[in-house]
Amino acid sequence: MAEITVDVWLYGALARYGGPDASKSFANLAVSVPEGTTLRGLLEQISLPTSERGITFIDGQLSAMPGLQPDLDHTLQDGMRIGMFDRKSMWPFQYRHGASMVPELAQALDERGLHHTYE
Repeated sequence: MAEITVDVWLYGALARYGGPDASKSFANLAVSVPEGTTLRGLLEQISLPTSERGITFIDGQLSAMPGLQPDLDHTLQDGMRIGMFDRKSMWPFQYRHGASMVPELAQALDERGLHHTYE
């Protein structure tokens, strides 16, 4: 099976999943995964529990927030950039409305509505 490489950025407390070259505040990984891998598969490969991530971006599009993670089955493509922030990193609520987001998150917000928190 063919492999793809994704550019993964881990911020805050998530940096500890970045291996020995990670700094205390961030880590950058080039992760090779089989073609067709989802975000869930990537998280499993780097041993990062999804419950520890907060705001997440895939190619600059918002894909998850604390308590709302509809992006787990999002299929990754070669060269994608994924940025994940720990749960203590906050993104001001007022900027979430109208933000560019992956289709899975847009659908989840249409179904649930926009809230300050999702837990």
